[in-house]
Amino acid sequence: MPAPAESAVPAVPVVAAVPAVAAAAAVPAAVLFDMDGTLVDTEHLWWQAAAELADELHHSLTDQDAPEVLGQAIEHTAAHLHRVSGTSLTEAELADRLGDSFAGKVAAETVPRPGALALLASLRDARVPTALVSASPRRVVDMVLGTIGRDWFAVTLAAEDTPRTKPAPDPYLAAAERLGLDPALCVAVEDTPTGVASATAAGCAVLAVPSSAARIPDGSRITLLDSLEHADVALLGKLTTAPRV
Repeated sequence: MPAPAESAVPAVPVVAAVPAVAAAAAVPAAVLFDMDGTLVDTEHLWWQAAAELADELHHSLTDQDAPEVLGQAIEHTAAHLHRVSGTSLTEAELADRLGDSFAGKVAAETVPRPGALALLASLRDARVPTALVSASPRRVVDMVLGTIGRDWFAVTLAAEDTPRTKPAPDPYLAAAERLGLDPALCVAVEDTPTGVASATAAGCAVLAVPSSAARIPDGSRITLLDSLEHADVALLGKLTTAPRV
């Protein structure tokens, strides 16, 4: 979910191109996409929703709040705002207000991230199944799908669809299970440390395309790119065949 400032994402190295022979053989079993900040530019809308509610509670969001907002489920951020503000509103009431505000903003403004639709099209052409794995509520997921298209995905998961959401591994484990695949053969595409933690805990290889300045952790199966415009089927296939450390 969104970044507290519009500072540019630090430059990250682009993985070298895959040799032609290897590219022909390297195809991921499936690609599991995060939604907010990864496929669509809604991160700033989530931050706006949280910041506006925080202001009403007489708390100004800063970089220190970012780990409790970026990539987090609505209930997590609501609990954080409850703690830091000391409000008499319950966590459930805060979550409802956050959800309503975010949904309204998404309904008014949903923009695909650069390269997102082209990558989905190339995966469809290569017959690679895809899943949408989001920590947003179903109503927000459905709004976004109504804009970018539902037919890209064989499986869609929202926050309500698993007992725990990100950073727990449950959403990615559930997506792989519904596709009938070993998570280790799948690539997850994420934008926040919370999402990366969820995907790596599930055993997926991860392509991280940061949407904020939050630092993505290092890992043997985590690859950074600065844009989905630089991703293709060959690269994603290479990530699933990379040796584990």
